[in-house]
Amino acid sequence: MNNHSHVHDEKSLRLIMNRLSRIEGHIRGIKTMVQESRPCPEVLIQIAAVRGALDKVARVILDEHLTDCIARAAEAGNIEQEIEELKAALDRFL
Repeated sequence: MNNHSHVHDEKSLRLIMNRLSRIEGHIRGIKTMVQESRPCPEVLIQIAAVRGALDKVARVILDEHLTDCIARAAEAGNIEQEIEELKAALDRFL
């Protein structure tokens, strides 16, 4: 992995953190549903909603990475390394 850190602008950071907080609350709700023995289809629908929400957060982070980090790497002349790191992360993500 490279040594640069990614800095989200304030608006983006707030968006990501708000979405993650909602996901966190949604997961607590799913735990409650399981503890209350709610019907499995209802639980599965809620799990699907969390997956969708996580995918949206990942998309925001990926979009920022492509526009900020990849561009910075191109300017610095180490685009190949950055692309390889992104490919490795996507292999684990997908």
